[in-house]
Amino acid sequence: MGFDRKLVLADGTVIMGNGFGSREEVIREVVFQTTKTGYMDVLTDSDNYNQIVVMTHSNSDGDEINQDSPDAFQGASALIVSKYCSKLDVFLKDKNIPALCDVDTYALTKKIREDGVMYGIIVDSSVSDDLALVKLVAAPYVTNHVKQVSPKKPYKVLVENKKFRVAVVAFTAKKGIINELTTRDCEVIVFPYNASAEEIEAHQPDGVVFTSGPGDPMDLPELSPVILALQEKYPMFGICLGHQLFAIANGAKASKMKFGHRGEDVPVMDIATGKTLATVQNHGYHVEPDSLEGTDLEVTQYAIEDGSIEGLKHKKYPAFTVQYHPEAHPEPQDANYLFDKFVESLGVYNKIDI
Repeated sequence: MGFDRKLVLADGTVIMGNGFGSREEVIREVVFQTTKTGYMDVLTDSDNYNQIVVMTHSNSDGDEINQDSPDAFQGASALIVSKYCSKLDVFLKDKNIPALCDVDTYALTKKIREDGVMYGIIVDSSVSDDLALVKLVAAPYVTNHVKQVSPKKPYKVLVENKKFRVAVVAFTAKKGIINELTTRDCEVIVFPYNASAEEIEAHQPDGVVFTSGPGDPMDLPELSPVILALQEKYPMFGICLGHQLFAIANGAKASKMKFGHRGEDVPVMDIATGKTLATVQNHGYHVEPDSLEGTDLEVTQYAIEDGSIEGLKHKKYPAFTVQYHPEAHPEPQDANYLFDKFVESLGVYNKIDI
């Protein structure tokens, strides 16, 4: 069988396949995703921004694909799957996203697990100088991914029976997080990632949420003073990247994982209750456990598979964070209660007149 495209990894490995979707060349970090729920969540998830995503498992027939999705440009840069899907092909062509099929995605996932994530390039198989491609892949790439996907200016999401007002600092504008808050009668004001503490306070919120987002938390040192200023005044909830930035602001450290956690049904232990939660995860960085010594942070949850930190709380302030995605749909809802916990803290600390 002939192959018309290929993936060349930074270590020189060449993965042959057949191209569909866009025919663009793309150089990005190659990661694997173990979810089985479909293509759309992966393609339109801005936490996958600037990544080539390998779908480990054979995926769906594309019935869930919405050809009118406006958010795909903020999601994955390329996709690698085991089987061709005609509906997916149409979507990818329209959104200018390249893809490879007829690839042994299990073998590729195993390689990433063993060797760690690395950059790769997808090109036509006729490009013969693989050594030159490896050198190209080894060059430095985009930093501060959040700047590319965060909203450019604040906007408000109203509710009919407002009980609270929540400021959402959006490292990416996740509709799931906003929906969870509005269904709990919270008016939401969404802010760009670089909003100052003064800008946020001017809207008199009752609490603050720092969302998930793509990239390296160390790219955003300017967020630490904002988080420190706000956590003294408002209940706070951090999710994924928001969790990492909260930890960094309070004196801990974050670092890149070998291959990250990307998938559904990832088991997490809640220390207080002793219960195991099925969670949805999509991150390549984590908070270093040893760095918590001497801080005012306490571990509340950890990943059963590798012991990595999955939850934190502040010892002095009503602030807590998780590394996973409690807003994810239609995946496991075990952690959805965290939004109730956050809204209840608003009632205790900052109830406003209705």
